[in-house]
Amino acid sequence: MLRIVSGKYRGIRLDEVNSELTRPTTDKNKETLFNILGQYFEGGSALDLYSGSGALGLEAISRGMTSCTFVDIQREAIQTIQKNVAKIKCEETAIINIMKQDCISHLKKTTTKYDLILVDPPYQLDVYLEILDLVSSNELLTESGVLVFESDKSRILPELVNKLILQRVKVTGNTKFHFYMWEDSV
Repeated sequence: MLRIVSGKYRGIRLDEVNSELTRPTTDKNKETLFNILGQYFEGGSALDLYSGSGALGLEAISRGMTSCTFVDIQREAIQTIQKNVAKIKCEETAIINIMKQDCISHLKKTTTKYDLILVDPPYQLDVYLEILDLVSSNELLTESGVLVFESDKSRILPELVNKLILQRVKVTGNTKFHFYMWEDSV
């Protein structure tokens, strides 16, 4: 069962993507992630890459982000995100963009700066370094923004890419979270 863990929409159950290509972030791991990021946000924009059901971006909205862009290439994922957005009725208070697009292509084209970028690709998809490079070279994080990768626990990412520095790593079960920020903001 997938649900919103905390915030304005706490407890609302979310639909899961009916596909073997998508692995949802568990409620326990979502709670761990957002405990590290900070329980609640006072506005801000989020980008949820490889969105799947949209659970991470919707959790950020529930906790106070005022906008979120969801990006996934799978038709089933896009349909599930649309259902989940409609279910919690967050479009009444937040700006929601849902894009059926390859995540790398999105990063190459966008000029939007985000306060929070959540990246949860299929674990076997080796896109981490390319995403780090695109986010840093295109300056897609705000000055105090955070980029978070979810990976399997064996994944090792570099400490520094351009001016993005690995701020923290958290392993929980088989999952590892990597938190990057601008070197100047640390």
